Amino acid sequence: MSGKLSPPAETSRPSPTPNPTQATPGRDVRASRLYLLSRGPILSVVRRALSIAALIALDVAGLALGIYLALVLRELITGDGDVLWGLLWREGPAEWLKFAAPITILVFAQSGLYRQRELRPGAGRILACLIVVALIVLAFGLGTGYDFTTSGLIPTSVLVSAVTIGLLRAAYESASLEVMRAAGIRRRVVLVGAGESLVRLKTSLTSARSGLGYEFVGIVAPEPVPGFRLLGPQSELALVLDQVRPDEVILTEADFDERTVLEVVEQAHRQGIKVRLAPDTTELLLQRGEYVPGQGAPLFELRPPVLTGWDWLVKRGFDLVGSALVLVVGLPLWVLIALAIKLDSGGPVFFVDRRIGVGEREFGMLKFRTMILDAPSLQPALEGVNEAEGALFKIRDDPRVTRVGRFLRRFSLDEIPQVVNVVKSEMSLVGPRPLPLRDYELLEDWHRARYRVLPGMTGLWQISGRSGLSFDDLVRLDFTYLENWSIWLDVTIIAKTIPAVISRRGAY
Repeated sequence: MSGKLSPPAETSRPSPTPNPTQATPGRDVRASRLYLLSRGPILSVVRRALSIAALIALDVAGLALGIYLALVLRELITGDGDVLWGLLWREGPAEWLKFAAPITILVFAQSGLYRQRELRPGAGRILACLIVVALIVLAFGLGTGYDFTTSGLIPTSVLVSAVTIGLLRAAYESASLEVMRAAGIRRRVVLVGAGESLVRLKTSLTSARSGLGYEFVGIVAPEPVPGFRLLGPQSELALVLDQVRPDEVILTEADFDERTVLEVVEQAHRQGIKVRLAPDTTELLLQRGEYVPGQGAPLFELRPPVLTGWDWLVKRGFDLVGSALVLVVGLPLWVLIALAIKLDSGGPVFFVDRRIGVGEREFGMLKFRTMILDAPSLQPALEGVNEAEGALFKIRDDPRVTRVGRFLRRFSLDEIPQVVNVVKSEMSLVGPRPLPLRDYELLEDWHRARYRVLPGMTGLWQISGRSGLSFDDLVRLDFTYLENWSIWLDVTIIAKTIPAVISRRGAY
């Protein structure tokens, strides 16, 4: 699964110094308080939950009212009976509403109609969603042999319900916004930039803000700007955010290079603070951005690079359950491997490989021993035949590997004991591969972001070519994993690792 050469477990070497910019040294950033336990995110979740509940209630009420008005319209045209509210609760219409209401909620949710205020689509999306609901109801009715007594009721209900739901939603938007404004609820924001660009940004945000107003706490800038409270320079951003705890950080991209923008975004996300970008030109960040309309300035909201909170808890539970299964079910295989190692070369069965893990801290990674006993002392003499590029050391036909060790490496069986590291919270089933001390010391600064999360037994390295890739390519795969992480990505990587191991692609 990874490079096999490393210093011996008992070699005494100083532990690497953790990166001073790291928010939680020695801890996976996904396990942080980000969007889970922080005060701001909790209040935000409560407000969002109440908003969604109110919208769902209004949508159901609007749907019921729309169906009722359509029934009334039919009764007025046909003259077949009264036009009382009881029309809706007759056997047929009552069944329609019970079936149509949950479908409407699901279709609305899928179409983003329960998203944040600024991101919710308008009335046109409501009509389109109701047409989908009507088609589902019609298909279900025809499939179950339901007798539709009139062909005009469904399209009439769609049109009238679109109007009633749209009106109720508009009234809710207006009323809730006025209540929040009257209560003095505003979004506390810190602007990051320099000079005239900050003035223009504040002016555009103040003049055209369609939702809640902004309370401008201050600016993070290299020098004071008239009309603003200077909170500090960009180098002190983490301290500033910790002190003022704003709801948002808005930065002007034109004032920074891409590396600085990335640093600002990362520092804010570490503290659970939403980041929006007033862009000039950037391709690196907009793939993580989502346009927020109605802000005056063209702001893009930048999502955190990794999911957190409940996803992390699910991942940790998945790691523990998976590791327990490997330990219990694989016990006979462990015994056979241990016996083979003893008979082939004697000596210890396990090898503790010193690696660098989360927070750039050293830990002992457990493996089945695959080399002769004095292998570490022979490594300096083999540096000249290293076949890997960058901060990696690999030799396809390493003379130090034993016969059993060569078989174990071919099928990555030597990596199985790392489930013990997973149980100890030193590793995860899936993540960036941990590097030996020798390789770590050759890293460049831009490589070190891979240490924000727990290292893994497998990862994108293993399913994307493994030993056949250059080191820079491997690091880019780590960044891809960090940017797109989800529990389902972990499941996919594990599923693809099995055929990669069986095919022995890139393993040596």
